[in-house]
Amino acid sequence: MRNLSILLLLIVILLPPSCKSVRENGLFGRKAKKLAVLLAQQDNIRVADSLKRVQNRLKAMEEARLDSIRLAEEERILLETRQKYNIVVGSFRIHENAVKWLEEYRNQGFDPEIIQMNGTGFELVVAESFEKFSQAAVRLDYFQDEIDIDSWLFVRE
Repeated sequence: MRNLSILLLLIVILLPPSCKSVRENGLFGRKAKKLAVLLAQQDNIRVADSLKRVQNRLKAMEEARLDSIRLAEEERILLETRQKYNIVVGSFRIHENAVKWLEEYRNQGFDPEIIQMNGTGFELVVAESFEKFSQAAVRLDYFQDEIDIDSWLFVRE
């Protein structure tokens, strides 16, 4: 019995490599090829899913960036409309000159900005802005006495 089982084992080991179908399909036949194809498909699906997730994240980040830009622009417009009274320390037609003057006041410790004077082509260098006329008038007196005698008040509408 033991010899018979050894003989059968030798036949099973030696015969399959000689069969044409075993050589073509492998030791386990077409199932192994199908399994390999299915595994490759699963891998492709995983890659596609991960790419889709990355694309969705990038799209969400871009939407968030655009939302923040929109909100910042809305906030800037709101601030401009609230800051109606502006102390102007210079007005220029040439943008480079306005930038130089802006830097001069920035070096003095102010937080100046350049605003456009509608319809004239002038750029105004504004040292400070206020919501209320009374605050702007008091600060303008200080500016004319201590900093720049030629400063004036521009009312933004």
